[in-house]
Amino acid sequence: MNSFELMYSEKLKTPEQALELIQDGDYMFSAQAGGEPAAILSHLQHLKKTGVKNTTLNTCLPLQYYEAFKDPKMQGVMSHNGWFFSAALRDVHTKKMVSAIPQSSTSVLRKVMDRVRYEKRRPVVLATVSPMDAHGYMSLSVSAIYERDLINQGALAIVEVNPNFPRTFGDTQVHISEVAAVVESDRPIPISKLAAYTDVDAAIGKLIASLVEDGSTIQLGIGNIPNAVAAELKSKKHLGIHTEMFTETMVDLIECGAVDNSCKGLLDGYSVCSFTMGSQRLYDYVNNNPSVLFKSCTFTNDPYTIGKNNKFVSINATLEVDLTGQCASETVGYQQWSGTGGQSETVQGAQMSKGGKSIIAMHATYKAKGADGKEVLRSKIVPFLHEGATVTTSRNDVDYVVTEYGIAWLRGRNVAERAEALIQIAHPDFREELRAQAQQYMIW
Repeated sequence: MNSFELMYSEKLKTPEQALELIQDGDYMFSAQAGGEPAAILSHLQHLKKTGVKNTTLNTCLPLQYYEAFKDPKMQGVMSHNGWFFSAALRDVHTKKMVSAIPQSSTSVLRKVMDRVRYEKRRPVVLATVSPMDAHGYMSLSVSAIYERDLINQGALAIVEVNPNFPRTFGDTQVHISEVAAVVESDRPIPISKLAAYTDVDAAIGKLIASLVEDGSTIQLGIGNIPNAVAAELKSKKHLGIHTEMFTETMVDLIECGAVDNSCKGLLDGYSVCSFTMGSQRLYDYVNNNPSVLFKSCTFTNDPYTIGKNNKFVSINATLEVDLTGQCASETVGYQQWSGTGGQSETVQGAQMSKGGKSIIAMHATYKAKGADGKEVLRSKIVPFLHEGATVTTSRNDVDYVVTEYGIAWLRGRNVAERAEALIQIAHPDFREELRAQAQQYMIW
């Protein structure tokens, strides 16, 4: 047994033993989404037995609905903050057991850590890693959003080592000497399938692809519309990838030759991302693949970093847009639905890029229940955002807005011109009403 293996064996613990390292007032950060250490989080209720008080758990898009999230007896033991809500957090939010932290992904860690230091609390990072190599290094695998940054800032690191998770490169390397406790697990890696897209998504995808020039650097997310966009980009040449999330559709673009990362201007030859989640094929692709660099969000989503890429095109979704261009992408009225994520930063960064474009995409309508309980069609382009809605992308930053009915370019346009451009891409059934409302409320 070499020195690294000895160190590993000395730090090996059960989930309960690892959680006994948590002290009063500790501020725990869980790795994002697929990187969350489920074997540890599923035992969080053990904190009730250790007697600790006033700890906080900070999650970001958790994939499971852990018992500790909804256990009322955890109050006083552990509070819960969410950076990006999932279905589980939307439910537990109704029980007043989680609260959202509004912030962009580049600044949220810095600002939360400012608070942690001010309150003299100890930061703790809980993450999943791939197995240790011969040199004592483990990999943060599928998420480098903020995990490495936290370790760099002195956070106590408790990791779940899982052989089913890929070994990745970039801001992902963690040495056994930096870890306080190791928990072993063999649970399957979370798998998600590509969302099938509709004819409406396909129409939007074609319009967005028409804005993407050869040699562009792209940022795509997950979902129907990004998948439709990726399908339309296969005929492009010399595309590059600089994105928050690395998706299976990006593997398709690399393998068909549309992406070669040759014209980016920043980290040419590499696909840059902060996290990934998807199919086993996707995980197999990033495993031991040095051409995919997982970088912290403080780098990847920094508008000034993004602006160094050539022809950067950001593609984001929103829930509704008002006639001046304000985009509500994270709340449905008063209800917290998701989070800001990297939208506002990639929107700004794209417009700092030479030849860059920022695109907000959405269906023109959605279905809702009317006053009589029957299903009605409503416009996502509205004179004013719904009461309680949060502005994710300000009207100062919005660039292109795309629906299945066309493209509205708002850059440099006054309010009256914006309103008319947005009305032109609204569902035809709502255009006359929107014009009347624009007149009524003097949106000009």
